[in-house]
Amino acid sequence: MRGYRLSADGEITAEQGIPLASRYIVTYLCCMLQRAISPIRRRLDRAGIFLSGACAVHCLLSIVLVSGLGLGEELFLSPDIHRIGLVIATLIAAVAIGWGALRHRMAAPFVVAMTGLTFMGGALAVPHGAKEAILTIIGVALVSLGHILNMRHTHSASCAERCKD
Repeated sequence: MRGYRLSADGEITAEQGIPLASRYIVTYLCCMLQRAISPIRRRLDRAGIFLSGACAVHCLLSIVLVSGLGLGEELFLSPDIHRIGLVIATLIAAVAIGWGALRHRMAAPFVVAMTGLTFMGGALAVPHGAKEAILTIIGVALVSLGHILNMRHTHSASCAERCKD
């Protein structure tokens, strides 16, 4: 047997001295943990996509209602809503996409989502209006795309083979 040896007490061990049975137990436990965690990651990705869409709708409605009808200025244009939204988007993206990037070793979802978060952060630096809405909509579209790419990589055949998801 190459790479394995028979110990004095009759147990088969790997070259590193770790008993083979221990390796299988650890591998089994890791596999079970990944199967339990995978649905959580998918839910976070879906929540990120939903919240990105809700943010885009908020931006468009604020332009139409405040500019066109003069309604809801305090509600729609409050800076706190935008700051809280950016914090929530950052947390969900960090957990879901960061976790996915570590798991399936694909940088594209992470890079796209972080670029989107950068646009969203930049939108906080400009005054309310069309520029802010454009930056925010570009940002949420990129964050949403990052979540979609993360979900696709999770379901891809190469990831399933590599990650055993």
